[in-house]
Amino acid sequence: MHELRHVANGLRRWGGASALYLATAYLAAMAYFLVVVDYPGTTDPHDKVALFAQNLIGLQLAYLAIYVVFGVGAMVLAWALHERLAASAPSAMRLATGVALVWGGVLIASGLALNAGMETVVGLHADEPERAATVWLAVEAVTSGMSGGQGEVLGGLWTLLVSGVAWRSRGLPQALSVVGGLAGTAGVLSTVPGLGDLVAVFALGQLAWFVGLGVVLVRRPPERAGTAGA
Repeated sequence: MHELRHVANGLRRWGGASALYLATAYLAAMAYFLVVVDYPGTTDPHDKVALFAQNLIGLQLAYLAIYVVFGVGAMVLAWALHERLAASAPSAMRLATGVALVWGGVLIASGLALNAGMETVVGLHADEPERAATVWLAVEAVTSGMSGGQGEVLGGLWTLLVSGVAWRSRGLPQALSVVGGLAGTAGVLSTVPGLGDLVAVFALGQLAWFVGLGVVLVRRPPERAGTAGA
């Protein structure tokens, strides 16, 4: 029994550390892409390829952090939340955790594809700039669809499902469940044509949710945080 509690506490802390990493990755990505390289302001595919050529290593490290490592962190957090909440709603948490694992896998695949795609188009850039731009348009279309560029249905659904279970079971602070519920709803709705701007609401809401989860999971023992089965 003591060993089981030790394992559960270890998973809880790993989940909390992962949540704090996810929040930090969000903030770092905003700073890097909006301020350092001004990625949103570079819309022409030729200019984007030139941007990649000038900042290849930095961009590859950024995508590694905010897609690949982020995806792994999301999986760890999902398992920690499953351990905490599954006793009160087993079916809902199985669904939520399954969605999170798919989301994490898709993010990892997207990050690896983006890094490989950037390296390919940078190699083509000097001698075949038109071909490089065309290849990047294809890479960007696929990876954008995979990683939430057309709506955050997977991340939003996971956040919404977990927050719903936590609200009913009081397995997390109620305010945190509200934040997660609002963020998750925005993420799901962002897939509806014309509502794509809700992705920003989802991102900011999920960032706050991650910070709250990190604090709760790292600092508060399960038995005092209203865990399932309490």
